[in-house]
Amino acid sequence: MSDVTLLHNPRCSTSRAAQDEITAAGVDADVVQYLKEPLDADQLRDLLGKLEDEPTDLVRRDSFFKDLGLTDADVASADQVVAVLIEHPRLMQRPVIVKGDRAIIGRPKDRVPAFLAD
Repeated sequence: MSDVTLLHNPRCSTSRAAQDEITAAGVDADVVQYLKEPLDADQLRDLLGKLEDEPTDLVRRDSFFKDLGLTDADVASADQVVAVLIEHPRLMQRPVIVKGDRAIIGRPKDRVPAFLAD
């Protein structure tokens, strides 16, 4: 198992850029396409425990989010974030990079090289 895990959506340019940064840094990473292999509740809670960002930041606020009738109040707590992402994995921000006991959302793109180097 690698020290780094990339939660990846290959259709996302920012996620592809993170994968390129990982490769360029010579880092061996496990790549998890989270839409094909959604995280379960325990994995999401573990991820939130490592995340340097606020738990609510893990949820994308895109048109799908709005179409579902969701608001910020629906993803204000870690438990709410887990519930929403279990039901709608495509709402998870991407990419997410996990390194040991720390994780970040790789947005903006310039966060990734600094995180990998740290």
